[in-house]
Amino acid sequence: QVRPVESGGGLVQAGGSLRLSCAASRNIFSGSTMGWYRQAPGAQRESVARITWRHDTGYSDSVKGRFTISRDNAKNILYLEMSSLKPEDTAVYYCNTSPPNRIAWGQGTQVTVSS
Repeated sequence: QVRPVESGGGLVQAGGSLRLSCAASRNIFSGSTMGWYRQAPGAQRESVARITWRHDTGYSDSVKGRFTISRDNAKNILYLEMSSLKPEDTAVYYCNTSPPNRIAWGQGTQVTVSS
């Protein structure tokens, strides 16, 4: 299996914005509900947002209204637009299927929000 490849992370000040991208293989992406997850230091990995093949979305309470998940089904790319970032959003962000039970985790992309 090919692992997803996340990109777009970086260092940003509180209140700033970032756009994450995730490239996944067509055989996994096609028809699947996809999700973004994050893992902060010392914490368990948690679900942040998910999107169905038909673009229905869901968000965790901690990011609702600030993050937007989207997907390009023709290019097999998943996106996460993050705005009004807070220091508590600092984490490594991963994409995977939702639930994450079909493919291995990628390397993730680090997001660091300074206060």
